[in-house]
Amino acid sequence: MEALTSQGYGFDAAIADLVDNSIDAGARDVVIHFLRDGDRLVSLLIIDDGRGMTEDELDIAMTVGGRRDYSAGSLGMFGTGLKSASLSHAAAVTVVSRTRTSRPAGRQWVMEHAKSGFQCDIVEPGYAQQLIDRYNGNPITWQGTVVRWDGVKDFPRNGGLEQTERYLSRTINSLSMHLGLQLHRYLARENFNITIAVEDITSGTVVMDFGVLPVDPFGYPVTGNQDFPRTFTVDLPAAGPTQLSAHIWPPKSSLPQFRAIGSLQSTQGFYLYRNDRLVQAGGWNNYRQPEQHLVLARVAVELPDNAGHTFRLTVKKDGVEVSPEFIAALDTAVDDTGTKFAEYLTAADHTYREARKRAGVERKPVIPPGKGLDSSVREAISEELPYLIGEEPIALRWEPFETDAFFDLDREGRAILLNQRYRAAILGGRRGGLNDAPVIKSLLYLMLHEVFQRDRTGPREKDTLALWQSVLTAAARTEQARLEV
Repeated sequence: MEALTSQGYGFDAAIADLVDNSIDAGARDVVIHFLRDGDRLVSLLIIDDGRGMTEDELDIAMTVGGRRDYSAGSLGMFGTGLKSASLSHAAAVTVVSRTRTSRPAGRQWVMEHAKSGFQCDIVEPGYAQQLIDRYNGNPITWQGTVVRWDGVKDFPRNGGLEQTERYLSRTINSLSMHLGLQLHRYLARENFNITIAVEDITSGTVVMDFGVLPVDPFGYPVTGNQDFPRTFTVDLPAAGPTQLSAHIWPPKSSLPQFRAIGSLQSTQGFYLYRNDRLVQAGGWNNYRQPEQHLVLARVAVELPDNAGHTFRLTVKKDGVEVSPEFIAALDTAVDDTGTKFAEYLTAADHTYREARKRAGVERKPVIPPGKGLDSSVREAISEELPYLIGEEPIALRWEPFETDAFFDLDREGRAILLNQRYRAAILGGRRGGLNDAPVIKSLLYLMLHEVFQRDRTGPREKDTLALWQSVLTAAARTEQARLEV
């Protein structure tokens, strides 16, 4: 059981795996329900209006590696997802279900019982009926399934209402983005919806309730290159002809489906779909390395039914291992005009470079930022400023100062130093980390990076540094005084 629940499931991926089961059951509505008791989160439930399960079917579903036949369009594969995903994040998982012709039935895995005796418990019929009745009409009508997690490891402990609300805001935003991306083709249909809700069980008040929107990684309004998209065909002996739909995003797009799903370095490349479910979002699968000039390139790949060993899906459905056969075949892939796949990459590179030229500003290469700035900020800077090759990056970090100056420069150590005494004030009393205070650090990098490219500091530059130092120190003192009040 410990091995089964140590597959590296992230919270979002675990929930997505359970939603896959709801889709396989023909659900039209899925509700992800956080239960809160005052300032404390107590349970998480996933409820659907699918066709439900009889007791025999429930026994198979709750059996580790239970044998059952998967239809050609099923999202399930291995018979372990429900148990592995749930017990990776909860001390206990309870599943209650009913069909149109059967009464509610339930089974429960408690991790403690599972490890000591591999024991799956039978849920008392009254509780099973009660749980089904609780969601009668929302979304369950005649049939459906409820999956309940208790003892959720991610839930904050004794942090008060503020910490709970921060956790919910952060977690729900991440979860809605993940589900919106992985299941965007399903969510774009009129007959499928996912709702995320938070209820205070003491008052019965629903404090949050909203629908998950599709996040289409190919949802640009106008193509970045009028010659694309194009469909290339890869002929694979083991899997047959496989279609690759090659797209070029418009440069400088601010749409969330372009920028919000991850760093542009990681979201270029292949988007692999199995039965309309996205199972890999970006990456070149060892075909080539990511590079800045290919950030507009995204390729949709429809995995064939008989993928065999050519495409090997991970248990978590968050990545695909491809065989060398596929990588080699890409060099011979062509579209119906005879255009080669390599020409698509050249076009994506050219589109990106031309957009920068049309901007009319040729920016000088700079020393890149290093530790102390979040990777997303560093990536944004790399999009706007070319980097000097072979230069050691500029780190940004907090250190104790003997003076009350806000910042200092360590030229030999290639670092911008921030005065530790102002850290709590800048962070508003929150706990800090390596990449904290991103706005202040970004501004300091933009103001000071050129200093590290010069051998000496002239009078005008010294005066500018003194100006910045004076103003920023005064501002930091003000923040500190407000925090102390």
